[in-house]
Amino acid sequence: MAAQEILIRDDGIFPGNFLPVLLYKGALDVPLLFPATHVTQLFKKNGWSNSWDAGIFTYHHYHSITHEVLGIYSGQTTVQLGGYSGPKLLLEKGDVLVIPAGVAHKNLNEEDAVGVVGAYPDGRDYDMNYGKPGERPKADERIAAVPIPDSDRLSGKGGELSKRWAKYLKAGRDQADVAG
Repeated sequence: MAAQEILIRDDGIFPGNFLPVLLYKGALDVPLLFPATHVTQLFKKNGWSNSWDAGIFTYHHYHSITHEVLGIYSGQTTVQLGGYSGPKLLLEKGDVLVIPAGVAHKNLNEEDAVGVVGAYPDGRDYDMNYGKPGERPKADERIAAVPIPDSDRLSGKGGELSKRWAKYLKAGRDQADVAG
């Protein structure tokens, strides 16, 4: 399944990440009955758990201790990534958005404009950061320590997500070697 890759870098307020956000349009086959349960179970089967079922917050926030997947099971909305001047994406029923640690995200519509299941690799806990003074550099240190998941949120172990992000991790290390 083809994903749109969106790189979100540090804007001076929000850290961003060298790993791309991945948008999978129409990736979910959402059933009419119990759609949130279906998405929750799909993510859980593939190693992404500690899930929640709600809308998307209407303020910029990011997580510094985990990556996050959002599965849209109803409605549509526009989400802004990376802070106040970041790109805007239309999310609609069936879409999946994978957000690396450190990438800010905000719903530009009503919080409940979409039904969303969010989950985290290996059931990791999550924290909330808002781009406030004093969050960094500790948040940057935590983001750098977050591992790449070994399980794809849709296809399980050894899936496409891990392979895509591994190439960015290698490129990031190679650039660090050249700079150092």
